[in-house]
Amino acid sequence: MNLIVAVDENWAIGNKNELLISIPADHKFFRQETTGKVVVLGRKTLETFPQGLPLKNRTNIIMSTNKAYQVKDAVVVHDVEELLEELKKYDTEDVYIVGGESVYRQLLPYCDVAHVTKIDHAYAADAYFPNLDEMPEWQITADSEEQTYFDITYHFLKYERKKQQ
Repeated sequence: MNLIVAVDENWAIGNKNELLISIPADHKFFRQETTGKVVVLGRKTLETFPQGLPLKNRTNIIMSTNKAYQVKDAVVVHDVEELLEELKKYDTEDVYIVGGESVYRQLLPYCDVAHVTKIDHAYAADAYFPNLDEMPEWQITADSEEQTYFDITYHFLKYERKKQQ
C-alpha cells in the first residue's frame, strides 16, 4: 500500500483543516499518482475537497466512525479492520492513503511506499505526519531535483519500508 503526503520541514501537514500551501506541481503529482487508483481518506479530509465531493476517476474509500455517514460515489468504512477487508478487492499497489492525520497514523503500519513532498519551510500547523526520517524501518529511495514555487523550495521524495531480513 502507498501513501502520499505533503509535509513541511517539521512534518506538519495542515492547519485548521486546510493544506499548509497549495503547490500546483504537487497537485499534478498527486493526480498522476492517484488517477485510476484507490484513495483512502478520512471524512474531514473529504470535506476539504471542492464541494466536499469524492475525487473523480478514482475509487474513494472514506473512513468515518459515524455509522450513519454516507457519501455518494464513495465507499464508507468505519475502522481499520473494515477497511482492510474492503481493500482485499484491489491490488495493494493501487491503494493510496491520502489523509488526514489520524488516517495516516492508523494506516502507516500497512504501507510500504510513501510519496512525500517535502517543503523547505516551517508553517503554523495543528496536524502532523509521523517523521519517517526518525523511523529506522523507512529509507529514501528516490529524491527529485530541488523544485521551486515562488520563494518556496521542495523535493519529491520516495520512502520505502526496508525489507525484513
